[in-house]
Amino acid sequence: MNRREKENIIVSFWGVLLVLGASLLFAAVLIFLLSSEPLPAVKYFFTGPFLSRYFFGNMLDAAVPLIFTGLGISLAFKASLFNLGGEGQIYMGALVTTVVCLALPEFNGLAGGLTALAAGSLAAGLLAALSGYLKVKWNVDSMISSFLLSSAVVYGVNFFITGYFKDPSSSLLSTPFIDSRYFLPHLMNPSTLSTSIFFALGGAVIIYFLLYRTRWGYEMTMCGLNPEFARYGGVNVSSYVTMPFFLSGLMHGLGGGFAVLGTYHMSIKGFTSGMGWGGIAVALIAKNNPLGVIPAALFFAYLNAGSKAAMLHTDVTFEVAAVVEAFVFFFITSEVIFSFIRRKRRSLL
Repeated sequence: MNRREKENIIVSFWGVLLVLGASLLFAAVLIFLLSSEPLPAVKYFFTGPFLSRYFFGNMLDAAVPLIFTGLGISLAFKASLFNLGGEGQIYMGALVTTVVCLALPEFNGLAGGLTALAAGSLAAGLLAALSGYLKVKWNVDSMISSFLLSSAVVYGVNFFITGYFKDPSSSLLSTPFIDSRYFLPHLMNPSTLSTSIFFALGGAVIIYFLLYRTRWGYEMTMCGLNPEFARYGGVNVSSYVTMPFFLSGLMHGLGGGFAVLGTYHMSIKGFTSGMGWGGIAVALIAKNNPLGVIPAALFFAYLNAGSKAAMLHTDVTFEVAAVVEAFVFFFITSEVIFSFIRRKRRSLL
C-alpha cells in the first residue's frame, strides 16, 4: 500500500466519523426544535435501541438487508456502474423466495430454504443483469434502465402479492405464511433477529475477498476506472459490465430472501420499501468498502431504531430519521468535509 492510498484511507475514516458525529448532533438539534418534550425525546432517540433485548435485536435485524443491499451497490460502484434498481431487485428476491417456499412444502427445511434463496437471488440477479446487457448491446444508460426496470417490477410484484398469491384469510395485503420449517432460527427473542445476520457478515467478507484479493476484482476495478486502458490490456470489458450488475442484483435478492426467511415469513406489499435506497447511502458511507458496509448499515439501523423508540415514548415523528439520513447523504456525497480534512493534513505535514 503506497502513501497516497494510506492517506485516502485515513481521510475517509476521519471524514466518515465526522459526518456521522455531525449527523447525531443534527438529530439532537432537530428533536429540540420539533418536540415539546425534547429531553426525554433525545434520551429515547439515543438510548432507546439499547433499552431491551427486543429493541436491540430488532435494530441488528434491520441492519441485515442494509448490509446485503450495501454490498450490492458497492459492487456496482466499484465497476463505475450505477444500479438504481435495488428497490425492485430486493422486492423481486423476496417474492420469488416466498413463492418457492410455498410451492415446495414437502422439501426438507434446509434444502427448501436454500432452493428458495437461490431462486430469489437468481431472479434479482437476472433483473439487474438486464441493465448491464442493455448497456453493452445498445449503450443504454444503466442508471436510467435499472431505475425504470425496478419501478416496473415493483408494480408487478405488488400485483402478484395483492392478487394471485394473496392470502385470503388475512386482512393484510400479503402472501400466506411460508412453512415454519423454512424459518431461520431466532437469536434474541422476542426480537426478530435471526441467524441471517451471520450470512450477512459472511457475505461482506466474501465480497471483500472477491474485490481486493482476486484477479477478477482487480480487472473489474480497472475496467471501471479506465475501460479503454483495460481493453488495450486484453481485458474483456463487456463481461465486467453485465457480471457486476448480476452480482449486485444477486446481493439485493439475498437481502429480500433473508428478510422473508428470517423476519417476516411472508411477502407483504411494500415491506422492502426504502431498503434499496438505504443500500446506496450505506455504500456511500462505507466508501464502497465491503467491510465498511457493516458499521454503515448498523448506523442507519440505529437511526431508525432510535426514531421508533422516541416515537413510541414521546411526540417525535418517525420522519426524523429520514431527515437525518438525508443530512448524511448530502455531506457524504458533497466531499466538503473530506476536502477540508485533506487540506488540514497537508498543512500539518
